[in-house]
Amino acid sequence: MSQDNDAALLLAFQRGDEAAFRLLYERNTRAMIAYCHRFVRDAARAEELAQDVFVKLYRSAHRYQPSARFKTFLYRVATNHCLNEVRRAEFTARSSGRAGGDPAPDLDALPSGAADPHDEAVARSLEQAVVALLGTLPEKQRAAFVLCRFEAMSYEEIAETLETSVSAVKSLIHRATVSAAAALAPFAPGGGEEAVS
Repeated sequence: MSQDNDAALLLAFQRGDEAAFRLLYERNTRAMIAYCHRFVRDAARAEELAQDVFVKLYRSAHRYQPSARFKTFLYRVATNHCLNEVRRAEFTARSSGRAGGDPAPDLDALPSGAADPHDEAVARSLEQAVVALLGTLPEKQRAAFVLCRFEAMSYEEIAETLETSVSAVKSLIHRATVSAAAALAPFAPGGGEEAVS
């Protein structure tokens, strides 16, 4: 089922088809939890935020226009909600009191299941480094970087999602990529031995 089918489901929901919204939820909830997790680095809170996103989607479905892609509409709702959460003083206090975030971050884009114990240790260290990196990026950079690198959105889709220009998106992603290159340098070819003590 394509994104066009998701748009058709949302339009069906606008016409009163509750089952269409349930199907949208089932198809997209896992991706939303993973997306929210990359902002808050707390599995339980990410699930709560994803639920909130779908409540907001339910309430704002009447604003959806067929000219917009469903994916960008959904991720705009999710990004705004996650950025609001990150800005909240309660989140700042909670995250500063937590040592290193979740012990086992769920980053499906990274390789897992390595057979060699050394490879497993490097993969775990890389996951932790990516989580730490995301936590240090300014909010808009983090959103643009995650949408580009983890959600595989085009610059145009990201611009629509973040309600900004394509040139602003390119700038945000460039700055985030420079930060990522520096933070993840120990994991580059030849740097692996330094990554795990």
